[in-house]
Amino acid sequence: MANEVSDLLDALHEGRIGLDDVAQRFRERQWPRRRAHEPADMAASELEDPDPYIPGSYDDVAAAFHRGRLTDTQYAVLSEAIAEAQRAEDAGEGRPSP
Repeated sequence: MANEVSDLLDALHEGRIGLDDVAQRFRERQWPRRRAHEPADMAASELEDPDPYIPGSYDDVAAAFHRGRLTDTQYAVLSEAIAEAQRAEDAGEGRPSP
């Protein structure tokens, strides 16, 4: 399923856009977040299903890296760009909607 994040990652992989441009776009967008929940105990946490895939999220970046479509450097730069966007959002610096 295509979304802005996967489209940007595809363009980066194909050389149609540069890493700096993708990182900047990642800094400017809002990123979906998972809801934090604490299992009752360690045994309960081991029985829980993994979190579901969220389109247009960090999940797409991680998947691209694990499929070999991002280098270690690209993955590090893009992960930091996502973290910067989330820190800015947490600080109340609002970002435009995706």
